Amino acid sequence: MKKLVKIILFAVAVTIFSVAKTNAQVSVGISVRAGFAPPPIPVYVQPECPADGYVWQPGYWAWDPDVDDYYWVPGEWVPAPDPGLYWTPPYWGYDDGVYLYHSGYWGPDVGFYGGINYGGGYFGVGFCGGAWAGNVFRYNTAVVNVNRTFIHNTYIDRTVIQRNTIVNNHVSYNGGRGGVVARPRPAELRAMNEHHVAPTRFQTAHAQAARGNRNFFAKANRGRPSPAAVSRFAAAHQNTQATRNANRMQTARNTAAQRPQQARTNASQRAEASRMQASRKAQQVRGNANRSTGAARMQANQRAQQSRNRANQRVEQARTNARQQQQHMQAQRMQYQQRAQQQQRMQYQQRAQQQQRMQAQRMQYQQRAQQQQRMQAQRMQYQQRAQQQQRMQAQRVEPQQRAPQRMPQPRPQPQREHH
Repeated sequence: MKKLVKIILFAVAVTIFSVAKTNAQVSVGISVRAGFAPPPIPVYVQPECPADGYVWQPGYWAWDPDVDDYYWVPGEWVPAPDPGLYWTPPYWGYDDGVYLYHSGYWGPDVGFYGGINYGGGYFGVGFCGGAWAGNVFRYNTAVVNVNRTFIHNTYIDRTVIQRNTIVNNHVSYNGGRGGVVARPRPAELRAMNEHHVAPTRFQTAHAQAARGNRNFFAKANRGRPSPAAVSRFAAAHQNTQATRNANRMQTARNTAAQRPQQARTNASQRAEASRMQASRKAQQVRGNANRSTGAARMQANQRAQQSRNRANQRVEQARTNARQQQQHMQAQRMQYQQRAQQQQRMQYQQRAQQQQRMQAQRMQYQQRAQQQQRMQAQRMQYQQRAQQQQRMQAQRVEPQQRAPQRMPQPRPQPQREHH
């Protein structure tokens, strides 16, 4: 019963998501205002891309009006709503004493995002981490982190980094004192006026989860989110995504198992209805034929045979469609299984890397402790030697002080003989 409820809820969520994705058209707009500048963009390591068709969404500072504070939304690989769409990151811009938040969006080209150097392919102008080639996204491994064991649509182009970089710092806002000085280029202005698609439900859920983590607020981390908190958040978010993929796979399996049976049932019903209709027409034709000539009988038989042939063709077509649907769902099941295996491998690799880093930290702590012990022993040796030298000096001085001072006696003069 619980599984059935979960499947129904997932189907409703998928339906809502598809409708929202179809009707989500937005324009570049301002949604939030803040009275002080956002913190600098923290330095972090970009995780590996989990699957084909995923696009990098860089981390950014968002605003929570309930607590009047910025909170960090970590970067994440997200699936594109449709092939051919690129992500334009949000940015903060200074205007007349306040900082305005410009929302991100999907579009056929990357628009203006304040000239901010987010890293990961967003160095101030456009996106140089990859490009769409038809329905396939090709990744520039000179810029983005991709596991080429699972993803083979890659290329290397290091020249785009220098061409697309406006500033080489961590400033997170445009304009104002200390902000990035950049204005939209003609290509970015055209992209801002194109057809846009709002952030997906996956991106919205990611931002809401970051808002619920107190460790990401600037007042708590002083504008520097800890890498450990970001790693734990990414792992939890990845597990949630894996659970969603597993639910999708289970729903797809159930749907695949039901569709062939439903198709056969519908085909049988249509075939039975066609046979009954053909039988009624044949009876009518035979009744008319009895009252008419033999030519009418021949025409009635021909029409009945045509109806049977059409009914048989419909049944055969329905069976063919059911077989094709079953093959298609089998291919989808294989794809879902492969993706789940890839995600499991990535989780195991990340855990192993984290254990290695923790082991290296333990070794560093031990080495520092040993070095401090050696230095403490050296200090003790130096102090003992100094004390020993002082005692020896005191021993030399004490006998000299005790010895009595003797007066020098005059030497006897030799006597001369007088002749």
